[in-house]
Amino acid sequence: MIRVTENLRKIRELLAEAAIDAGRDDSAVQLLAVSKKQTLAGVIEAAAAGQRDFGENFVQEGLEKIAAVSRNDLCWHFIGHLQSNKTRSVAAHFDWVHTVDRLKTAQRLSRQRPAALGELNICLQVNIDDEPGKSGVNVDELFELANQVAQLPRLRLRGLMCLPALRTRFEDQRKPFAAMRDLLGMLRRQSLEVDTLSMGMSSDFRAAIFEGATIVRLGTAVFGKRK
Repeated sequence: MIRVTENLRKIRELLAEAAIDAGRDDSAVQLLAVSKKQTLAGVIEAAAAGQRDFGENFVQEGLEKIAAVSRNDLCWHFIGHLQSNKTRSVAAHFDWVHTVDRLKTAQRLSRQRPAALGELNICLQVNIDDEPGKSGVNVDELFELANQVAQLPRLRLRGLMCLPALRTRFEDQRKPFAAMRDLLGMLRRQSLEVDTLSMGMSSDFRAAIFEGATIVRLGTAVFGKRK
């Protein structure tokens, strides 16, 4: 299964090229390989090819992969909707959570994070297009939530994440990502030590990189179609 290895090589080249075109360092963007509903063999091949960060949307599936791969050098990111009854498992087994949008969720993760594991990295999911029924904190509530989460023990607030509405034109795609970049800057001016913008997927990662993405989330581009 050399396909995943070759896909990773091509994707890394594309990410580096986009970063350079945006006037950034060619290593400024981190690839998060979204492994949800992908085979264990694909994850193992990606890890053998040097991929270290993997994203899972479903807690049980993620736990099964973490146990099966059994490599201490991998970093596991939870990027799905997090239900209250699943926070303990996520706090105990994942390294990042990208989808926190309520103080209650952050408080549960803080209480349930084993101290021996160190701080759990947190991104706040922002409903950047203010879409009804979509997960994410509203912009006008973001700053209060960010300051509250930053005070919780055993968590480290790293930055922001978004899933903007679908847009096809490159310049249109850039707009919500630019708004996210501005929000991160506002948090920094409030003396919050944030450094992460998790944004951009297969259809819009180039626009996200032009607006400062530090993590892009790609799945099928790495592993192929989901099973």
